[in-house]
Amino acid sequence: MRTELPLAGTTVLDLSIARAGPVAVRLLADWGADVIRIEPPPLRDRGSVTGRRRGSDEQNLHRNKRSLCLDLKTPEGREIFQSLVAKADIVVENFRAVVKERLGLTYEALSAINPRIILASISGFGQDGPYCERPGLDQIVQGMCGLSSVTGMPGQGPVRVGIAISDTTAGMFLGQGILLALLHRERTGRGQWVHTSLIEAMLNKLDFQGARYTVEGVVPTQQGNAHPTLVPMGTYRCQDGVVNIAASTDRMWSNFCEALNADWLLADTALHTAAGRIEHRERVEAGIERCIAGFSVNELTTRLNAAGVPCGPVLDIGEAFEDPQVRHLGMTRPAEHPLLGSLSLLRSPINLSAASHPEQFDSAAPDPGQHTHDILRSLGLDESTIERLRESNVAV
Repeated sequence: MRTELPLAGTTVLDLSIARAGPVAVRLLADWGADVIRIEPPPLRDRGSVTGRRRGSDEQNLHRNKRSLCLDLKTPEGREIFQSLVAKADIVVENFRAVVKERLGLTYEALSAINPRIILASISGFGQDGPYCERPGLDQIVQGMCGLSSVTGMPGQGPVRVGIAISDTTAGMFLGQGILLALLHRERTGRGQWVHTSLIEAMLNKLDFQGARYTVEGVVPTQQGNAHPTLVPMGTYRCQDGVVNIAASTDRMWSNFCEALNADWLLADTALHTAAGRIEHRERVEAGIERCIAGFSVNELTTRLNAAGVPCGPVLDIGEAFEDPQVRHLGMTRPAEHPLLGSLSLLRSPINLSAASHPEQFDSAAPDPGQHTHDILRSLGLDESTIERLRESNVAV
């Protein structure tokens, strides 16, 4: 682990499962934290909603971490965990409240061991309230937060977003909360309980669509590929593919018409203002389709971007990763796995001038229990004790 990374020297105990918690922990691991992933024995890869450990998803989620298989339901397992808490900075979990109480994972219990500890919790619907004990899955929350109702083409019914957006969003917010708590601890010397949920994260993520309701009382609906309040901004078909065009300001609209020699469209005075273009949306859309029909994707994106009109192709995921700008940014880094070989995984999107991205990840995702022996030895346990713990399936 590189010592110049901003979180070097920070120890994280990761008890989270599924995706949201591991996304938060991945942020910490990528920037130098020593992450110990605590998993239940017996030692085998059961798989989860994110697949098996040697699959692409789990490798991408759990790189740069160590794994300890520990049974927290046993007195000896809890004693080992408490020894780790005494030396750690952060504990991340996504258990239900009743499970936290039973395992001694509440903030009150952990801070009694280590007053500097930061407990970071993530849930589907919050730590209290009528839904707090419900399991929270990404697709369920996409529907309940209203996101599905504004996704897709008008009239086709609700559509889920094509990625696990509530999981990853909640994980990102929890990661931010952990960093805020670390800053607070620098000033006060005290840890705290940081928590968020999938539903809170997604209601916040609604952003201007949410504010349209809370401020104006407007309930947004499906708009397909068109922007709900700006015209033109959407997806259009040209000669050899599909592009997104955003010419929503008066200047951009004028530049769009001039760049494509569409004098007839520029002469339409009803379209000179944003309000006029919204009112005559169908006329604008038809005019754009007529203007761009003879252009290739490359010709159109080159000409419009040069004129100050944002325009870009609609790519599939493979094309996106092979795009020259993406390749220039170097959005992947290799991780060496002893059996799988070199894996190309997604790097953190954060760029720091004082700490460049490493040329490769420190490690691929560990097999469950891969580092159990080393971690127990670091706590001062001798070989005979470790062997006894293994034989009894307390730590394997």
